[in-house]
Amino acid sequence: MIDGYDEEDFAYEGKVRRVYRRGAGPGVLVLHELPGIHPTVVRFANWVVDAGFTVLIPELVGKAGKPISGAYVLRSFARVCIGREFRLLAANRASPITQWLRALCRHTHEEIGGPGVGAVGMCITGNFVLAMMLESSLIAPVLSQPSLPLPLGAKRKASLHLSAEELAAVKRRTEQGCPVLGLRFSEDYFCPRERFDRLGRELGDQFEHIELDSKTSLPGSAPWGPHSVLTEDFNNGTGHPTVQARDRVIEFLRQRLAK
Repeated sequence: MIDGYDEEDFAYEGKVRRVYRRGAGPGVLVLHELPGIHPTVVRFANWVVDAGFTVLIPELVGKAGKPISGAYVLRSFARVCIGREFRLLAANRASPITQWLRALCRHTHEEIGGPGVGAVGMCITGNFVLAMMLESSLIAPVLSQPSLPLPLGAKRKASLHLSAEELAAVKRRTEQGCPVLGLRFSEDYFCPRERFDRLGRELGDQFEHIELDSKTSLPGSAPWGPHSVLTEDFNNGTGHPTVQARDRVIEFLRQRLAK
């Protein structure tokens, strides 16, 4: 359980997952990173609630509310590696789980109304938001350190975890006026610069990207450097770049979802 959140199950094509919900206003899906819905994911979700949105956090892996540990990360990673709904190395096709997430977007919009819904993906779920744009109700897509496919080899570093047909559909959405917001740290291995360069080439000025200097990370960041812009590597100091990035995400959601 997560304090302050209601729990509900959402089913699509026989697959049922728990969804945690809180707030009022336009709907925003917060897609957690590995290892699960850990405390700093909830902290970010609460900021979005406080900004005037209904937040839904689907539980895709892990145990909601459980703190991060090395063993927990490894267990969750092993689970997504063998799961049929995640394709961690797929350069040119989306993970099947994005179909369920598109259905959740559609259901949320039908229930709450308004111009549409938003989605914030993080790490392994970051690129899911691109595939979710095939659902027309998603009008505020945010990619925070999108890490799929895992950047093994030059080809995967610049890949978007989309088929050619899916990428064409995403480009049509942006050409019709649906911008995409992306966030990453400058030296993030798991979300390489080549990926954002590719997004810039494909989406043009409809891709707004924020790149934070990795040197601004918290002292406790992992040995390989900062990765999680809105959660584990967030620094709440006044005027800190991660605060500015968080505020831009909320402003973007307001701009796109205001009635």
